Amino acid sequence: MFTRHTSFHGAFGIRHGENPVKQAAVFPIQYTLRGKTMETEELLKKRFRELAGKSYQNNQFTFTGFLSLADMACFYELEKELSYVPYKAWGGSGLCERVMLRFGGEEELGYLEEFPIACILAKPAAEKFADTLTHRDFLGALMNLGIERSTLGDIFVADNTGYIFCMENMADFIMENLSKVKHTPVLCSKTEDVPELAGSDRQEIKIQISSERVDGVVAKVYRLSRERAVDCFRQKKVFVNGRQCENNSYQLKQGDVVSVRGYGKFEYFGNQGMSKKGKINAAVLLYGKA
Repeated sequence: MFTRHTSFHGAFGIRHGENPVKQAAVFPIQYTLRGKTMETEELLKKRFRELAGKSYQNNQFTFTGFLSLADMACFYELEKELSYVPYKAWGGSGLCERVMLRFGGEEELGYLEEFPIACILAKPAAEKFADTLTHRDFLGALMNLGIERSTLGDIFVADNTGYIFCMENMADFIMENLSKVKHTPVLCSKTEDVPELAGSDRQEIKIQISSERVDGVVAKVYRLSRERAVDCFRQKKVFVNGRQCENNSYQLKQGDVVSVRGYGKFEYFGNQGMSKKGKINAAVLLYGKA
C-alpha cells in the first residue's frame, strides 16, 4: 500500500537528503484556505500551474503536499485549465479527506511512481496507564515537534491508537521524536494495516426530510435552522464528495459524502421510504468530526 521513494518532487518542494523539519518551512502555503485572501489563493493556483507544467514538460510525476478540502476547492477551479495533464488525488486511504495531488499519468509517462505517503502507528507504551487519546491530542503532539501541517495527512484514532498519514520523508523523524501524546508515552512504527473507523466513530441515524436538498439534510443532521444551514454554504463550508458545494439546492444521491467544516461528515444512504405524512424517511452514516 505504501512504497518508499528515494526522491520527492513536491508541490511545495521538500528536497531529498535535507532535514525534513527544517526544509518543510519552504512550503509557501502551509495552511488550509479558511479565510484565505485573494493573494494566497492566487499563490496556490500558481503553484498548481507550475507543477502541472513541470510534469508535462519534463515527463515526470510531480506531487503536492497534503491539501485540505478548501485547498482542493481552489484546485478544482483550475481543473479545466490543467486538463492537458492527468492527475490523481490520494491521501493514503479511501477514508482520507486530506490528500496529495499527483500530476502525470502512467500511460503518458511510461512508468508509475506511487504517492510518497507513509502511515505511522502510534500506540500507548502501557495501555493500562494511558489517557484516552483523541485526534486533537495526536495532532497537538505532532505540531509541538515543529512539523508543518502540510506534511501531515489525516489522523485516525481507533482503540486509543493513532494512525498518522504523513510524507514519506517525514516518517523517520516522527517515529524518532513522537514519544508522548498528552501525558501518555507512545511507541511508533510504520504500518500498512489501516483499520476501518472504529464503530464508536460511526453512527447510522434516521431522519425525516421534505426533500433531498442538501441544505435541508445538513440542517436535519446537525440540528440547525435552515437559515444557519444556508449560511454554511455562503461561507463555503460545505463539500460534497470532496468538492465545494455552493448550490444549497443540490439534490443528494445515495452514496454522496458530505463534509461541513466545523460540524462533521456524513454519508447519505438515501431514501428509505415515505412516512404516513408524506415525508422522506432517510438514513445517513455519521463519521467523526471533520
